[in-house]
Amino acid sequence: MVSGTGKQVVLVTSGSLKEARTIARAVVEKRLAACVNIGTAPVESVYRWKRKVETAREFLLVIKTTASRLEALEREVMRMHSYDVPEFVVLEIARGSKEYLRWLEDSLSRDRSAK
Repeated sequence: MVSGTGKQVVLVTSGSLKEARTIARAVVEKRLAACVNIGTAPVESVYRWKRKVETAREFLLVIKTTASRLEALEREVMRMHSYDVPEFVVLEIARGSKEYLRWLEDSLSRDRSAK
């Protein structure tokens, strides 16, 4: 187990499964994320927007990345997302298996022979 990893999990919600899949594929292809899990069953979101309580069906993306890719990932998500204010919540991975964290880092490396 490795502590203090410099790796993050980013939570993003999307109004459609199609948009969620488009964002997921783009950020993995651009090596901004090693992996994106998409909840294909919608979640129900209750939130305040423009002084009213709203309810929506959304699809949750769970994105795995590194601190060094985080700003570029956020720019790409914001560029592609249809919401005025997309969710972009970053959670630090405090601990993880050495093998998984190495895979995550290697997946984001532009040099395939690295590490």
